[in-house]
Amino acid sequence: MHCGLLSYHAYLSQDKQEYVLSKQLLRSGTAIGALIRESEYAESRAEFVHKLRIALKEANETQ
Repeated sequence: MHCGLLSYHAYLSQDKQEYVLSKQLLRSGTAIGALIRESEYAESRAEFVHKLRIALKEANETQ
C-alpha cells in the first residue's frame, strides 16, 4: 500500500503540480498505520476502539 501511495503522491505533486491534495493524501495514508500501531498500546478498550475508528476514517478518506 505505501509504495502505491508514495508513487501516487509523487505523480500528483511532480507531474500534476497538485500539492495540497498530494500532501493530504500522504498524511491520511500514513496516519492509518500509525493509528493502528498506537491502538496496540491503548490504556483502555475505549481508547483502543477510538483509535481504530479514527484509522478507519483515514482509510476512507484515502480511498
